[in-house]
Amino acid sequence: MRIAAAVLAIIVSISLAQAGENWPQFRGPDGNGRADATGLPLTWSETENITWKTPIHDRGWSSPVVWNDHVWMTTATADGHRMFAVRVDRDSGKITHDIKLFDITQPREIHSLNSYASPTPVIEEGRVYVHFGRYGTACLDSRTGELVWVRRDLICDHFRGPGSSPILFGDLLILHFDGMDVQFIVALDKITGRTVWRTDRSTDFGDKEGDLRKAYSTPLLISAAGRLQMISVGADAAMSYSPYNGRELWKVRYEGGFSNASRPLYGCGLVFISTGFGRSELLAVRPDGRGDVTDSHVVWRIVKGAPKKPSPVLVADLIFLADDKGIASCIEAETGKTVWRKRLGGQYSASPIHADGRVYFFDHDGKTTVIRPGRQYEELAVNRLDAGCMASPAVVDKAIFLRSKTHLYRIEK
Repeated sequence: MRIAAAVLAIIVSISLAQAGENWPQFRGPDGNGRADATGLPLTWSETENITWKTPIHDRGWSSPVVWNDHVWMTTATADGHRMFAVRVDRDSGKITHDIKLFDITQPREIHSLNSYASPTPVIEEGRVYVHFGRYGTACLDSRTGELVWVRRDLICDHFRGPGSSPILFGDLLILHFDGMDVQFIVALDKITGRTVWRTDRSTDFGDKEGDLRKAYSTPLLISAAGRLQMISVGADAAMSYSPYNGRELWKVRYEGGFSNASRPLYGCGLVFISTGFGRSELLAVRPDGRGDVTDSHVVWRIVKGAPKKPSPVLVADLIFLADDKGIASCIEAETGKTVWRKRLGGQYSASPIHADGRVYFFDHDGKTTVIRPGRQYEELAVNRLDAGCMASPAVVDKAIFLRSKTHLYRIEK
């Protein structure tokens, strides 16, 4: 099994390297907000370094995904009655497909900070997979827009709306359903849409009310301790699963963390986990354990400045993050020591990116703060657009594809 995991990890890394000119999933090829792109713009405005600006109808916080000439995202009416997949031409910014997928008679209420189209699609050659949580999952031909398959029987009560994005693993499309009623992970055959495996969370919530059982995080695939692992963050606990069959490998408990939206991060031999709302912490966990590792494998934890929604980025041995209220921090990855903190101002949901020797932070009001990653805070630029960002950006070649609350921008010198 260790040999098989190592071989598969190599295959995965080769596949991601080939996808370097694309942005196939939430937070990019490796799921960590890092891009190898160079020559990105440092400054922009509504009149500077904008190649094109395309209005996207209705409301959706899903990030754009990019494959070759296609940029895909989802959107939905503000009342949740209609849900769409939208394709934009990468060169011209023209909308080439606007596909209504689902009509919803009685959508559930969502939080004001959420949308009915918050999960980010995942894309590969020839196919794009779009997900709206309990309301439906669909596979589309990315060239023609034709529907390949659809599933509408995977149900949970998100209560505040859907949020977790799908991921691809080999021939599997993996989805998370962490509702207030049920919490499970399911892997579908990406060719047919049929269920291959399903795993219920092992968390014991006791008599906790349902709002404290929810989570919105997207899992992360890593190769560590001689095995391929899927790091999956839920309410009250994070788990490592085998992506082959959904078997739980280890878990770490954190009492009082729920509605987690931040994606986990891996580097320096550690997994970094944000516990979400309630008791908000950032944990560093060694991924070589088995069973319950709460008392044995947590290397450090911090409370001050831990993000609830934005995901952190790792640059060498330093973690850079902005919490929801606009406090940026630099943290030593191996020790958890805070190197510096700086108030950026604003409110944050989008995750930062690291590219071209810079870290970019995007706020709710259209402001992007660009810094040089290091042990001293060094601000390089502050850029403003007319509308703010709830969606995390994509980076391909020399361009940033940034979705605001109203438009999709191609930002480029």
